[in-house]
Amino acid sequence: MTNAESTSENTARADIEADLQRILQAVPEAVPETGLEAVPESGLEAAPESVAHAVLGRVFLGVLFDMDGTLVDSTKAVNRSWQQWADEMGFGALFSGIQHGRPAREMVADLVAPELVESSILRVNQLELADTADISILPGAAELMKALPEGRRAIVTSCDSALCRIRLHSAGFTAPATVVTIEDTVKGKPAPDPFLEAADRLGLDARQCVVIEDAPAGLAAGRAAGCATIGVVGTHSADELDADLVVPSLDRLRIELHDHGVVFSLTPQS
Repeated sequence: MTNAESTSENTARADIEADLQRILQAVPEAVPETGLEAVPESGLEAAPESVAHAVLGRVFLGVLFDMDGTLVDSTKAVNRSWQQWADEMGFGALFSGIQHGRPAREMVADLVAPELVESSILRVNQLELADTADISILPGAAELMKALPEGRRAIVTSCDSALCRIRLHSAGFTAPATVVTIEDTVKGKPAPDPFLEAADRLGLDARQCVVIEDAPAGLAAGRAAGCATIGVVGTHSADELDADLVVPSLDRLRIELHDHGVVFSLTPQS
């Protein structure tokens, strides 16, 4: 073989090797198996295991409950009161219903001129205080509240104190010692202030607490406060609730007390 032929063969071999390298680089690397099993699609088990463990089995020092739609079912009374106010104001189709979990003042301010906010708030509050029909305790709510020591539980509501008391009384629900209402903070949900206030009254860091809520605004407030979150289906569907864990009702939750805190688990599905 001449020097020219040898050089040509070496060049061809180098070209072939270069082509092979380009082909190998173009093939994606295999993704290693994670070992995770498929997650069932039904009910609360639809949450990924890593997300569920943000609540289940974790030790919490405090549990902060929303009231309406979480502990007591006041939805019919709330809707009737706001619809009557909207009818009196002549809103018609402009009023599409209330946004559960938001403070009344904010909702009113979205609908009326600034000079009408105060009178509108007074009228809505008057209607809500007068309508206590159909208010009842939601499944599992009383049992969960009773299972918690006084220093580890609180109610955090967007109602004022008078409306909070009358709804709890109408439902026959015993309130804990710590109750934070819309009157106790400058900003209401979805701002974190109400849950931060409740944790502070309990002498706890909010990051050591879990929030139990039925409304997106309340869950957003809990997250902003640094709390873990449990969403309860009712006024909103499961896919509307952005929470660490979503349950169909509070009777799916079980509380175990330890010297160092509270641990949640799930009751078996019937």
